[in-house]
Amino acid sequence: MREGQGSGVRNWLCLWQEGWNRFWFVPRSPATLAVMRICTGMMLFYTHGVWTLELDSFLGLHGIFESQFANEVNGHSPFVWTHFAWIDHPAWFWGTHYFALAVMLAFAFGFKTRVSGVLSVLFAISYAHRAGGAMFGLDQINCFLALYLAISPCGALYSLDSFLAQKGEGANTNREIPNSVMVTLATRLIQLHLCVVYLFAGMGKLQGPAWWDGTAIWGAIASHEYQTIDLTFLSHWPLLINVITLAALAWECSYPFMVWPRLTRPIWLLMAVAVHLGIGLFMGMMTFGIIMVVANLAFIEPAHTSRFIEHCVSRAQTRVE
Repeated sequence: MREGQGSGVRNWLCLWQEGWNRFWFVPRSPATLAVMRICTGMMLFYTHGVWTLELDSFLGLHGIFESQFANEVNGHSPFVWTHFAWIDHPAWFWGTHYFALAVMLAFAFGFKTRVSGVLSVLFAISYAHRAGGAMFGLDQINCFLALYLAISPCGALYSLDSFLAQKGEGANTNREIPNSVMVTLATRLIQLHLCVVYLFAGMGKLQGPAWWDGTAIWGAIASHEYQTIDLTFLSHWPLLINVITLAALAWECSYPFMVWPRLTRPIWLLMAVAVHLGIGLFMGMMTFGIIMVVANLAFIEPAHTSRFIEHCVSRAQTRVE
C-alpha cells in the first residue's frame, strides 16, 4: 500500500509538473502579442498626446499636478518617481514630452521594439505618477500591458523591425518567425493580471448594496456626468435594469474562472467586448473600453490571429487588383 501510495503521489506530481510546464514554457507564436503591441502603443500615444493641448497647465513646472501635489496623492512613496521632477527648464520639459510621444509611436510601429517598449513603460509610469490626481483604470491597464509586452518579442511580427530584417536578408527569403517561450510567459502574465483585475473589481462591487438589489446600472445610466446617450427611458423597465445589473456582476465575478475552459471562453470574451464597448459608447469612456478589449485579446490563440491577419491581407490585395 505504501509503495502504491508513493507511486500515486509521484505520478500526480509528474502530471502537475507537466501541466505547469505546458502552461508557462511551451513556445508560441508572437502573432497575438504583435497585434496587442500595435493597439497598446497607439493607445499610449493617444492618451499621452492629449496632454499636449494643456501640458503646461496640468503637468508643467507650476501646473495643477506639480510635484508637491503629486507627492501628496502618491503618499510620498520612495518608489513613486517621475521624470518631471528632474526637469526645471521649459525646453527640456517640452522636448522630453515630444520624445516620449515619438518613443510610444515607435513602439506601436515596432521600431527598435526592445528599446522603445521599455522606454514606453517608463514614460507611461512617469506620467501616471505626475498626474496622480487624474489617474484611473485606463492608465493602469496601459502600464501593465506595456510592461508585459516589453518583455516579449512582440516586435517579431507586423513591425518595422521584422520588415527591415526581412529586407536585409533579401526579398526572396521566406523569413520564418520562431516560436518563443517569452511569448508564452508574457501572455500568461497578461491573462493572470487581467483575471485579478476582474476578480477584485467584482468583489468590490459585491460590497455595495446597489449591485445586490440590481439598481447599480441605473445609477450609471441616470448620471449626467458620464451620460453620452440618453438611456433614461429604461426607467419604464426596472426588471430589465435588474437583469442587466446582475448579469454584468455575475460575468465579472466569474470571468477569472470561466475564461480558461475552451468551451466557455468565447462566450465570456464576447461578453467582455459587449460590456466594455457598451461602457465606452454609453458612458463616454471609449478609451478605457477599447484598452480592455485589447487586454482580452491575450486569450486569443496566435493561430487564430495569424489566420485573421492573412485573410484581411488577402482580401485587401484582391480589392487592389
